[in-house]
Amino acid sequence: MSSAAAPRPPHAPRSLQTRLLTTVLTLVLLAWGVAAALAWRETDEEVSDLLDAHLAQTAALLRLQPLDELDEDRLNEAPELDKHQPRVVFQLWHEDQLLARSANAPQEPLTQRRQRGFADSQVAGKAWRVFVTQGRERDVRILVGELQSVRREIVLASLTSILKPMLWTLPLLALGIWWTVRGSVRPLGRLGNAVATRQPQSLAPLTTEGVPPEVLPLVTALNELFARMARLLATEQQFTADAAHELRTPIAGIRMQAQVAQGATDTQERARALQATVQGCDRATRLVEQLLQLARLDAESTHDSSSTPLAEVARQVAADLQATAEHRRQRIVLREPLAPAVRIPLPEPLARVLLRNLLDNALRYSPQGAEVQLQVCAQDNGQAQLVVQDSGPGLAPAEQARLGERFFRVLGTGQSGSGLGWSIIQRIARLHHLQVNTDRSPELGGLRVRVRW
Repeated sequence: MSSAAAPRPPHAPRSLQTRLLTTVLTLVLLAWGVAAALAWRETDEEVSDLLDAHLAQTAALLRLQPLDELDEDRLNEAPELDKHQPRVVFQLWHEDQLLARSANAPQEPLTQRRQRGFADSQVAGKAWRVFVTQGRERDVRILVGELQSVRREIVLASLTSILKPMLWTLPLLALGIWWTVRGSVRPLGRLGNAVATRQPQSLAPLTTEGVPPEVLPLVTALNELFARMARLLATEQQFTADAAHELRTPIAGIRMQAQVAQGATDTQERARALQATVQGCDRATRLVEQLLQLARLDAESTHDSSSTPLAEVARQVAADLQATAEHRRQRIVLREPLAPAVRIPLPEPLARVLLRNLLDNALRYSPQGAEVQLQVCAQDNGQAQLVVQDSGPGLAPAEQARLGERFFRVLGTGQSGSGLGWSIIQRIARLHHLQVNTDRSPELGGLRVRVRW
């Protein structure tokens, strides 16, 4: 059963090819229109100047002709000698008497102007362009005129001869533009098809062969995105495998202790097995909590611009872990002053996670009766610094370099753990551009961790 094609959204953007064609063709038509208007104006001016010169030249020739033979008692009419002759007419006036005219000239004066020069007039319902000059004798006025309509016909004929080739080339130009634009956007179409036909699990880079320089940054950015996704996918696959491996150990221990409790005949033996079962559940719960923290941090957005009073959070986290420290006869010491005015550009939940993991690691890997110091201070440049140091055995430089690797644990400590605490610390540091440095504590002899903002 075939499904109907999805309707196009009412405000869907036009394709790049359509926009380019529309823009370029519109610009071409506008340029053609401006060129035609300029050509019309220039042609009109040039033709008008040429025809005006022709009228003046005709008047000059008439002025040179002898007028003695003209009969003042009758109208003298010049004969028509050529088919184009009616385009230009003349009149000879003596005072208010018409002495001579061309055959197609009206009997009314072409203009009332008496000074030498050009004039525009209306005679017998027709518009005329007239040149006026004086004769050499007997106060004769010479009028040479031409119909404005004839001038417009000449201008239109001249302009048509210029614009007609341009008009015929417009379709060819539009076809050439369409062909060029279509070929220019074709690489984008090929790129879109290459992305659309890829398998969902394929993260191989796109080929850059034959890609135009304008499209190359897009292809390069896509390839970088695929590379980051491939690294992220590999990391997540490794993380999943490691997490499954780490969870198998406490689950197997819980199962074993539960079986011991089932088969125990002695009350004390059953109590020890149940106690070990509870501890295994606690260890599994802690591991799951850290895995969830890491999963949330991997999707954490760094756009949260909230700030947190570091000293206040440090007191709260230290108070939360005080019971754990007392159970192991350890001490958490808050070194004064705690710089209460220091605020850090870190959301409060992440600040709690960071401090809890730092203190938890220090307590976990320090012996009974050990001291863990926590200090919040401001550096000379005004930036905040958090210092956590303990009196434990410390770490060798090679082991310090591996801190932050997921599921890495220092062997031989006799402490249970997942090795995820430092992974969480380093992930927060990368997300919020913190500097985390480790070395040996000069006061307590154990590990010292300094976090700078």
